[in-house]
Amino acid sequence: MTPTDMPVISVLMSVYNAERYVAEAIQSILGQTEGRFEFLIVNDGSRDASASILDRYAAQDSRIRVIHQENRGLIASLNLLLEEARAPLVARMDSDDVSRPERFAVQLAEMTSHPQIAVLGSNTDELDADGAFFPCSDFHPEQPADIRERLMVASAMCHPSVMMRRDVIRALGGYRAAFRHCEDYDLWLRVSEQHDMRNLRRRLFLYRRSPDQVSEKHILVQAIGAACARFAAHERRAGRPDPFEGATSLPSLDTIDATLGTTGLGARMRLEVIDSIKYSRDAMTGGGLDLMHAHLREGGTKNGFWRTAGRLVKLGLIPQAITLSYGLVRY
Repeated sequence: MTPTDMPVISVLMSVYNAERYVAEAIQSILGQTEGRFEFLIVNDGSRDASASILDRYAAQDSRIRVIHQENRGLIASLNLLLEEARAPLVARMDSDDVSRPERFAVQLAEMTSHPQIAVLGSNTDELDADGAFFPCSDFHPEQPADIRERLMVASAMCHPSVMMRRDVIRALGGYRAAFRHCEDYDLWLRVSEQHDMRNLRRRLFLYRRSPDQVSEKHILVQAIGAACARFAAHERRAGRPDPFEGATSLPSLDTIDATLGTTGLGARMRLEVIDSIKYSRDAMTGGGLDLMHAHLREGGTKNGFWRTAGRLVKLGLIPQAITLSYGLVRY
């Protein structure tokens, strides 16, 4: 593809301090058997060697265009990339993952033959932080109806594996600023209410698991945002206004009832969040234990909480286990 050709696919990748993995991620895109793409990369204020790595690859391949900016976060970067994209299809990519060579060719053929599909994901295998390969045995739901059902409980798509119709995503407003660290989940819920989504059974993507990844470091914020996204979806599907339309941040669980004029919503969401984070080391040392104590003080159920205390012992979080046990006895 020459610089003047219109691309069939726009690849969207945001990079922040990814010098360890970003070259491998870029190479996996440049090695695609379907090469009619533009590769748009935001360097989101990286402080390591990421910028020089990106510029080196851009100098070698005219399909790559790098946008350097001060750190604005993933949501702002992805929305900028959506605006810059020229192709009717956009493919997500993360800077620490790997796309198998046939990924774009398979997804493009599927999207071309099924125009009703707005978002097409892939099943995955996994890499660890050191690059060791781990085959997965589980599968994401594949059909639109199954994905819609699953989404009311949890995400059903691997975000960096998807190919999407640009105009559909832009018409829905793109990624919403309020839903930090769960921006994809909120988007899938909104897409699924108007369009079909599918997952390919083939494992076209290698997803990296690392202690430093967003889903581990920000699991508590992510869980709270996901609970809010589900509530917003319930409201929309009931014909009521989206309570977070236009919001740039979400209320805390302590203030959500006062903010939205609801009763008991904060307590219900808190229990949802606790169920999501109760076995996470990061969450239980970063505010999760406070949520559990607030739940117990208000007379909430203790089902499964003793098991959580035992799990904290196994994680080596002895003070947290003792504190939770004391709360279970006291309340």
